[in-house]
Amino acid sequence: MDSRAWDERYAASELVWGTEPNRWVVRELAGLAPGRALDLAAGEGRNSIWLAGLGWEVTGLDFSTVALGRAERLTASLPDEVADRLTWRHGDARDFEAPPEGYDLVLVAYLQLPAEDRRAALRRAAAALASGGTLLVVGHDSTNLTEGVGGPQDPAVLYTPEDVLADLAGAGLRTVRAERALRPLAAEAGHRDRGGSEDGGAVAVDALVRLERTA
Repeated sequence: MDSRAWDERYAASELVWGTEPNRWVVRELAGLAPGRALDLAAGEGRNSIWLAGLGWEVTGLDFSTVALGRAERLTASLPDEVADRLTWRHGDARDFEAPPEGYDLVLVAYLQLPAEDRRAALRRAAAALASGGTLLVVGHDSTNLTEGVGGPQDPAVLYTPEDVLADLAGAGLRTVRAERALRPLAAEAGHRDRGGSEDGGAVAVDALVRLERTA
C-alpha cells in the first residue's frame, strides 16, 4: 500500500490500531532506561505515546498525513510533560535521514514491505542507532498465513526473524532475541478487524527481533 492508500484506510476508521501499545513493545522495552527514540511507521502513535509516557524523547515518523494528524490530536490530550516529549514527522522509512547523534532506540512495528524495500528500511533503522542503542523489529511472520489469523495475506510483505537477521548482516548489531511469538488476537482491536475473534482462542504469528549496536 502506498501513502494515499494508507491515508484512505486511516480516514475510514477511528483509531485503526487502538491506543494501547503493542504487547511485544511493552515486553521488550519497558525495562530500558529512557533516551532518544525513533518509531518508524508510527501510524496513529500508540507505541510512541506509550514510550513518551515512560520518559523517552520520541520522534514518530510515518508517510500517512492522516495518521500523523490523528497522532497530533491524541498528543493534544496528553499531560504537557508527555506531549512535550513527542515529535511527529512526515517521511518514508525507506529513505529518512537520521540526526548525526542517532537514537538510543529504533522501533519498527508492523512495517510490511516487499523484501527489497524492507531491507532498505531496516538498514536505515540500524544506521540510525547510537552506540549501545536497541533496534526492535516486530511484524507479521510468514507462517501467519498458514498457522495464524489475520494480518496481510500477501506473502511478499511477510517475513521471518531469519529474514530480518539476513537483512541486517554486517550492520554491527548483536542479536538479543530472534523468535516467532504468538499474539492473542483479542488483545488488540486493530488486529481483530483483520480476522481475529473475541473468544481469545485465535492467535497471530509475529516475527520478533531485538538487536543492539555494539560499536
